[in-house]
Amino acid sequence: MTSPHFGTFFLPGPTEVRPEILAAMQRPMISHRSAEFETLYAHCDDGLRRLFRTSRPVFISSSSATGLMEAAIRNAPAGPILSLVNGAFSARFAEIARACGRTVEALEVAYGEVVPLERVEQALRDRRFAAVTAAHSETSTGAAQDVQAIAELAHAHGAFSLIDSVSGMGGMPVETDAWGLDFILTGSQKALALPPGLAFCCVSDRYLAQAKDAPARGRYFDIVEFAQYAAKRQTPNTPAVSLMYALEAQMAAIGPTGIECRWARHAAMTSVTHAWVEHQRPSGRIEGILAPAGSRSATVTVVKTGAGIDARALLVEVERRGYVMGPGYGKLAATTFRVGHMGDHTVETVTRVLDVVGEALAQR
Repeated sequence: MTSPHFGTFFLPGPTEVRPEILAAMQRPMISHRSAEFETLYAHCDDGLRRLFRTSRPVFISSSSATGLMEAAIRNAPAGPILSLVNGAFSARFAEIARACGRTVEALEVAYGEVVPLERVEQALRDRRFAAVTAAHSETSTGAAQDVQAIAELAHAHGAFSLIDSVSGMGGMPVETDAWGLDFILTGSQKALALPPGLAFCCVSDRYLAQAKDAPARGRYFDIVEFAQYAAKRQTPNTPAVSLMYALEAQMAAIGPTGIECRWARHAAMTSVTHAWVEHQRPSGRIEGILAPAGSRSATVTVVKTGAGIDARALLVEVERRGYVMGPGYGKLAATTFRVGHMGDHTVETVTRVLDVVGEALAQR
């Protein structure tokens, strides 16, 4: 049974983890080259394939998702990278590409916005790129981009699509195969409601084939080696076995037909959050939602506070009442806060924390 205390932690990652998932991590250690581990790996892979909506293997990395962002770049073909930048984490993708020695052209828009598809298409017409990077759900702003359309544009111009769905996967519809995504990655600590420390990616056959010729794909994040070991139901490097126990338990809990229900629950939590914002707006204490309607994440909402309301002080009051929420990211810290309605939270737990925020606002 879920602890009655579950539902007090609303960061947009790491998110709250159910006690029964944490308990799964207490199982004994096993050799990662044993038949027992191969069974564990197979259970995790089966669940992840359903989550990613793919028939291909999903690679498991004992790292943060940032590591797989680097893998996406290092294993991509030579050539410049087009990076769609609309927040801190899409900017990180571009910075990683530069750090890997790539020439990067960034299409930047204001935090909270999404990059217009017309600009993406024009950039791809003007110059030949090896790949396009984009954030599906930009955790710093709560904006969601149309990664299916971005992938289609990339392919039409001979580029690969490299997609960060760290706060999207598991909470928003993703169709890896149907959308033709070449490299899509996520982390364990967001909508999957697992402890931090694991990252997952799926790559297209076309991407994997060209990766064999990538001259500087490195060692730890060599996607070709990941594929070779995945065929044996193993990982190329020593894995975080305890975290994989938790992953196995969560995949079993989601079940063979549960991803659509998970998407629907996240959509319901989003609706409740948006309705709360609209209810608060007449008071002047809340200005609105940062991301524009029609381009909002289903896992995180960035709420703008009204004039004279310091979001940082507000969150201190909320924490005094027993709830932890996400501060605005970077330059948005004083004027926004982030509601992480993701993972195993429910409409009930989200409603509870929003009521507490409303009480704290009423005293401002």
